[in-house]
Amino acid sequence: MFRKPWLCLLAIAWMGLLATQTHPFSVVQSYGGFAFLGVVGAVFANATGAGGGVVFVPFFNQLGFAPAAIIATSFAIQCCGMTAGAITWWRYYRHQHVTNPQWKSLPSGLLLTVPASLSGIWLAQYGGTTLPVLAALKGNVDHLHLGFGVFSIVLALAIFASIPLLKRTHFRTFSGRCDTVCLPVVAFLGGIITAWLSVGVGEMVAVYLIIRGFNVTMAIALAVMLSAFSVWAAIAYHVLISEAVVWQVVLFAGAGAIIGGIVAKRVVLAFSPVRLKMFFGAWVLILGASGLPVFNLN
Repeated sequence: MFRKPWLCLLAIAWMGLLATQTHPFSVVQSYGGFAFLGVVGAVFANATGAGGGVVFVPFFNQLGFAPAAIIATSFAIQCCGMTAGAITWWRYYRHQHVTNPQWKSLPSGLLLTVPASLSGIWLAQYGGTTLPVLAALKGNVDHLHLGFGVFSIVLALAIFASIPLLKRTHFRTFSGRCDTVCLPVVAFLGGIITAWLSVGVGEMVAVYLIIRGFNVTMAIALAVMLSAFSVWAAIAYHVLISEAVVWQVVLFAGAGAIIGGIVAKRVVLAFSPVRLKMFFGAWVLILGASGLPVFNLN
């Protein structure tokens, strides 16, 4: 009921931004195809709990984007798609699962992971500049594809290892002491990796929750919301300091990502978690292998 007016306002705002371009028709011709990329990336991201960077980073690499532009632009697109997905998942939780015992860990899970993730991101982005002893936390953007490849392969193996756990019929209904300690640690480390690669924290937290025996759909919803907070925390650095965002790409891919973020929930509910994880794990493994030097033809 309330979605259409908001979508109309977003469409009007988008057309206004397009009209501010010097040559709008040339911009559409050159960058319009990125809208489809945004849809695909956001559907994967919001249907699995992984960040859209899993799709955007290797694609931008193939297009020859500079490493800094890849990370910055990926974050900017995800601010659109992950936010749309997070709102969609939150509405789903509030309307259908707020009294479901299997979902009651969602708010507490966010309280445990969001501050930790933001701390990790900001420490990696600003810590090295403030304290030279923390310079290593900034990572090496020139080794982006190697880092992305290694992380993606490890993530894919973790996804495959968690697939047998998806067949559970009984799920955990509360976070014990182990989760209270481990979730912030996982989110903090994931935040650091996210600052380097534009992906990490959502994937790591989702896999952890599934392995620990929480409801799979709840784990995906929590990971999407956590990723939304995380990418918004990270984008300020790239807008104000690195200034590497390719805004023409964001104009179209961001619009597509909003659409993908809205429809992704239906994808999750339409397919079994096992099939989603198998498909996504294979996709991540292929993309990760393509980022390794032995497979990278660039």
